[in-house]
Amino acid sequence: MRKVICSLVTVVSLALFSGQAYAQRYLPGMMGVELRGGLAEGSKSPLNHYAGFAVSGYTKKANRWVVGAEYLLKNYGYRNISVPRAQFTAEGGYYLKFLSDPSKTLFLSIGGSALVGYETVNWGNKMLYDGSRLLAKDAFIYGGAITLELETYITDRIVLLASIRERALWGSSLSVFTTQFGLGVKFMID
Repeated sequence: MRKVICSLVTVVSLALFSGQAYAQRYLPGMMGVELRGGLAEGSKSPLNHYAGFAVSGYTKKANRWVVGAEYLLKNYGYRNISVPRAQFTAEGGYYLKFLSDPSKTLFLSIGGSALVGYETVNWGNKMLYDGSRLLAKDAFIYGGAITLELETYITDRIVLLASIRERALWGSSLSVFTTQFGLGVKFMID
């Protein structure tokens, strides 16, 4: 059994770390497709979470632009139930790389994004189970986000992401600010 595990670890290591070309990272014109998700406002029960998809492209000075979409679900407690607030947003932003290691494996960026989208509270249902009526309304939302993101290359084509993000969205009848803690993976394409 030990030989099988050692062989499996060796094969996976060779597959992940073979053919590393450190000079081929953050080149102008390179593009990546990101899948990301995480927690919003901590981990409460039921879980407040988000998921997103984005496309990014790199510029001459190793910075990047990002265009994407995101879904966020945040729950508010009412008696013994939770009332969901869902946001569907589109994003356009620019990230500045301000720190990297000499081997070009680890990058730290800060970015700003413009967000626009739609918010629904309790999926449009204004009446609760006990006859109470919600005053919060579905609305179009707009605003921005500031993101601190860490990228680490597993291979030249696969990047792991970790981020902390503060969103500020106006137009909502509920809270304006939302903090997000997330992880993601980016696949580099030519």
